[in-house]
Amino acid sequence: MFIKVQENTNEIGLRGEMSGAKLIVIYPRPTDIEAFDKRYREEHVPMAVEKLTGKTKIVATKVIGSPQGLPPFHVMAEVYFPSLKALEKCADSEGGKETIAHAVSISTGGSPIILVAEEQVLDFD
Repeated sequence: MFIKVQENTNEIGLRGEMSGAKLIVIYPRPTDIEAFDKRYREEHVPMAVEKLTGKTKIVATKVIGSPQGLPPFHVMAEVYFPSLKALEKCADSEGGKETIAHAVSISTGGSPIILVAEEQVLDFD
């Protein structure tokens, strides 16, 4: 498997209430922000849309500041899947491997942080 998930016990007992899984990619601040943004927008996003099979949505968040000074990260992308099994199947596919490798190749500020997470949704009515 291209992405290995280590099972952890859920310290707060919410494992049964998790509703899905997501792949999170956190890009460090690039050496050339304009060049990164162009490659991300014109190359990477279309590749992810086309090749990440089984996804239900993609959310990209651009970091615009921090009260602690210059932020160390520039973009955080979250790719949602209905289950951990669907995420693993996507990551093991040729399209998943190609897209993850491309994410690493465009990250000029250092290697991106790649995480696998289970989502917990708390609704407040």
